[in-house]
Amino acid sequence: MSKKIIIIGSGVAGLASAIRLSSNGYSVTVFESNTYIGGKISEINENGYRFDTGPSLFTMPELIDELVKIGYKNPNKKFDYKKIDTTCSYFFDDGVILNAYSENKRFIDEVSNKLNVDSKITRKYLNYVAFLFKSTNKIFIEKSLHKLSTYLSVKTLFSFLKIPFLSIFKSMNKTNTQRLKNPKLIKIFNRYATYNGSNPFVAPGILNVISHLELNEGVFLPNKGMRSIVDCLYEICIKNGVVFKLSSKVDKIDLVNNIVNGVYSNKEYYSADLVISNIDIHYVYNHLLNKPHYLSRHTRNNRSTSAIIFYWGVKRTFEKLTLHNILFARDYEMEFNEIKSSQNIQSDPTVYINITSKHIVTDAPKNSENWFVMINVSHNKGQNWELLVQNAREKIIDKINRFLNTDIEKFIEYEEYMDPTSIEFKTGSFQGSLYGSSSNDRMSAFLRHPNFINKIKNLYFCGGTVHPGGGIPLALNSAKIVAKEIISNDKK
Repeated sequence: MSKKIIIIGSGVAGLASAIRLSSNGYSVTVFESNTYIGGKISEINENGYRFDTGPSLFTMPELIDELVKIGYKNPNKKFDYKKIDTTCSYFFDDGVILNAYSENKRFIDEVSNKLNVDSKITRKYLNYVAFLFKSTNKIFIEKSLHKLSTYLSVKTLFSFLKIPFLSIFKSMNKTNTQRLKNPKLIKIFNRYATYNGSNPFVAPGILNVISHLELNEGVFLPNKGMRSIVDCLYEICIKNGVVFKLSSKVDKIDLVNNIVNGVYSNKEYYSADLVISNIDIHYVYNHLLNKPHYLSRHTRNNRSTSAIIFYWGVKRTFEKLTLHNILFARDYEMEFNEIKSSQNIQSDPTVYINITSKHIVTDAPKNSENWFVMINVSHNKGQNWELLVQNAREKIIDKINRFLNTDIEKFIEYEEYMDPTSIEFKTGSFQGSLYGSSSNDRMSAFLRHPNFINKIKNLYFCGGTVHPGGGIPLALNSAKIVAKEIISNDKK
């Protein structure tokens, strides 16, 4: 009889774990507290507009391709997506607009023409971030850092020999200042710290590896939007016999003598040989295990940033805007200092605008656009978010009007928003932080909670609050690590 596995939470890591394990003969049941699957990857459909409510950036599509191949065992089955020509449009307060392109040469030429930066500098930098990726990916992303066997290989040895060249002991900003010189280009590459909720002025320079995925590998978009990632994985799960229990909040993990035997949900008990948690690590220890003293140094790191997000149905089109757009703050360092103080909205916030209707025409009515508008803010510390959201809205609208020479408010015909409190309520993210712990410490990769612990048997962890980190690619890799560990242990 196959082993019974219970997965708590149906985010992408939970779904990916279910696919990998069910495809290897395990009996898998997924418990989801919401009425829908997908975790942070959800959507809004209102007034003719469709919005992806969570992650908006799609990189490393090969990770989804791999799951499709594993789950269907059919080479003709594909997940539909396309590569985007313009990865992001950057707007500066002096009127400069720089388009980052997927094709290296075009991006290098754009930087040269718009910022008067020698092509050799940009080309050398892109080679540098590619080096970072190749030096770290196999060890720090694809493997557990909490097993001795990881460190007893030639590849690991070579990776550690490269540590002096990986900018671990310098901040992102210092690294980029030394390599790029130009203030605008520095600001563009510093921005990648926000991809895991960190501060580029204190986070280690090794995080510059994130830019490699966009500028050397490319940005992609699912043909039916980000939500279709979840729909695809769910379809594979159903095909492989995975059972889903929606509206089934897990109330407790059955733990006896530090051995997990199952879970309690809706006053019923469900036994299991193994339990995988795909929810925030803080909630697991504080509520499901009742073992807050097990919260180790892995979970005491500083929280990542959160966000205020507006979903606007805009009855007008803007030719200057592309799929991903950044309206930069004048003083980027001041913005992060103000986020840290957390009591007020930044005086000049950087604004991110995502518009999928630029490529998916059904996402908005004719001659209209679906705007996902976001600023980074502190995680929830008990602030008055109703007041802060109102303040943020005013500053965002003022900034958009200045940068685009418009009166955006008169074109908004649909509006919804999320703040750290609603993010925590809907997704279970502790204090509304988007990525769990920040990566502001140079040892943050080693300090994230592991995918399994010696203190508790039969319990595994995947998702954005554990190793290797937040964001879709890292969450998918956490599922790969967990599944590989389970299958390997059973073979032994």
